[in-house]
Amino acid sequence: MSTAVSDRAARRAGKRSAPSRADAGKAYALVTPALIVLAVVIGYPILRAIWLSFQSNRHLDPKTGVFVDGGFAGLDNYLYWITNRCMSPSGVVGACPPGVLATDFWPAVRITLFFTVVTVLLEIVLGMAMALIMNHPSKGRALIRAAVLIPWAIPTAVTAKLWQFMFAPNGIVNSLLGQNIAWTTDPWAARFAVIIADVWKTTPFMALLILAGLQMIPNDVYEAARVDGASTWQTFTRITLPLVRPALMVAVLFRTLDALRMYDLPVIMISGSANSPTATISQLVVEDMRQGNFNSASALSTLIFLLIFTVAFVMIRFLGADVGGAAREPRKAKGRRNRRRKAEAQEAAR
Repeated sequence: MSTAVSDRAARRAGKRSAPSRADAGKAYALVTPALIVLAVVIGYPILRAIWLSFQSNRHLDPKTGVFVDGGFAGLDNYLYWITNRCMSPSGVVGACPPGVLATDFWPAVRITLFFTVVTVLLEIVLGMAMALIMNHPSKGRALIRAAVLIPWAIPTAVTAKLWQFMFAPNGIVNSLLGQNIAWTTDPWAARFAVIIADVWKTTPFMALLILAGLQMIPNDVYEAARVDGASTWQTFTRITLPLVRPALMVAVLFRTLDALRMYDLPVIMISGSANSPTATISQLVVEDMRQGNFNSASALSTLIFLLIFTVAFVMIRFLGADVGGAAREPRKAKGRRNRRRKAEAQEAAR
């Protein structure tokens, strides 16, 4: 009897699995054209930039004394940025003289990382607070959500100009503070001006992603915590934070990657010069291209791509930024769940 039941269960399972395989084939057939288009649109520029990074720029040939185009350069473009290695007109390789873009590379890297760390940390705190306020049930919740998202909806160029007027010597910021701070010329004041503008602009984006995670938490969990007598702080640290962590890490991932390629805000607010106190590595790429050095600019773009890829890999692999939308199940828990399901199936077959 049990053998017959098992056979019928196996046939039903086979009937259920056959349509799933057919559906999977249809899904792959529908997705493949889009993947091909993405591979061409995204993959070709990346491969082209990598290929150009190994070609030399137009330069003076020390043997003939005339300018020559291109040619295989190996790792020279990468060493130009990383080690500040330049070739003199006589053919001698040495340290780059002051004024060459390569001398601004490491200061730009430090400034970019400084902007990334400070802005993301501030946006985590402020975004969490704003998300908790927007998630709290109230009559004006819809109005609060709409008002909070206004800074994020404003174009970055408009935001930069707005804050540039506010940080002017006779602007509203100095008037409110009663000070005469040179926000656009003093190095540290200019950096904090960019940080303030960036936090004002992008905190609503962080709050929106965190709010999506908060709305996924069941109300039953909070009701059980209130019944058990948990305080507000205990509820926040032991229920809200652990359950909203996947959405929070995704928000941190997106903002970190966006901050690493910051360009327009410091350029419009402060200066587009490569030796500006707020110059980022993206500014060096644009400045190098304006000078006609497309191959060395491609090498710097490749370095930025590797930096962003490394940060994304570390955050997804080790810090729990699950971009798939669900927290990864521990391997032991998954094994126990599979064994439990197998035992239930065997019990049902008997």
